[in-house]
Amino acid sequence: MSRMRLALSLTAALIGGAASAQAPRVAVDIAPVHSLVARVMEGVGAPDLIVQSGASPHEYSLRPSEAAALQDADLVFWIGPGLTPWLTDTLETLASDALVSELLDAPGTIALEFRESALFEAHDHDDHADHDDHDDHGDEDHAEHAYKDHDHAEDAHDDHGHKDAGHEDHAHGEHDPHAWLSPQNARNWLNVIAGQLSAADPDNASIYFANAAAGRAEMETLIDEVNATLAPVRGGEFIVFHDAYQYFEADFDFPAAGAISLSDASDPSPARIAEIQGRIAEQAVDCVLTEPQFNSGLVATVLDGTQAKTGIIDPLGSDLEPGPALYPALIGNLATALAECM
Repeated sequence: MSRMRLALSLTAALIGGAASAQAPRVAVDIAPVHSLVARVMEGVGAPDLIVQSGASPHEYSLRPSEAAALQDADLVFWIGPGLTPWLTDTLETLASDALVSELLDAPGTIALEFRESALFEAHDHDDHADHDDHDDHGDEDHAEHAYKDHDHAEDAHDDHGHKDAGHEDHAHGEHDPHAWLSPQNARNWLNVIAGQLSAADPDNASIYFANAAAGRAEMETLIDEVNATLAPVRGGEFIVFHDAYQYFEADFDFPAAGAISLSDASDPSPARIAEIQGRIAEQAVDCVLTEPQFNSGLVATVLDGTQAKTGIIDPLGSDLEPGPALYPALIGNLATALAECM
């Protein structure tokens, strides 16, 4: 290593060490959001992950270390009660003094309504987007927003069971909570996260916003790479196991033809399975995408008598190491799995 590079490395280490001593304590709900927060906090500190990789965010029992992380947190970032309904009361109890940011409600977030049917006929997200525009939001604007809204009691209920019909499955809100699968949302959230961190820790504001800017540039590169991966197979027909991917579909104009299950907490009805089988046969669906934790026998039933291929995708990146690199790897893996299955 040259003297110049050694000097720069030592300086960066000293700055990083000084910043870490002043870093706020931050807790984050799921690994993809944790990755975005970790990217913004690089050189200052590291956030705590609450829902560990491989676990369902819908129902989760906190470990003592995770409860302690929430109790000690100065800031909490989460998608919202639609994804982790059990966390609402937990935040009120353990993180009552923390600044809590619900990203699904953050300014500029693209929020899509749930799709109710097994078959997605319209493939048109324009009527469902709950946002004014996709324009960039200045860093300064986001520094002013300090969300601390725990008032979701009306959305919570004791029964987390789901039914494969109507809006009964969506008692925790009208919007699909899988919004992190839109890189456009992730790009916007980097600024939201930097603004919240800077409001709580103004001494390190320049680092947070520089990291957010770098992360946004990386997100643009990621979007280009995913479009390049999908270009050769664009227009192909695919089915997903559960309806969690419409944000990815909308960002990359690659709509799914349907979902075997309405949610990852419900089993599909025989009628729904029959609908999906009919769609596969009628439209020569190329691919059925499942997830590691789901019933492979059910997928085999759906595929019986068809020529469709299967692939595995994971919306949470359960097999990836938590940290700044997880989010781009997650989105890249989704694109690769889809392209290879077509």
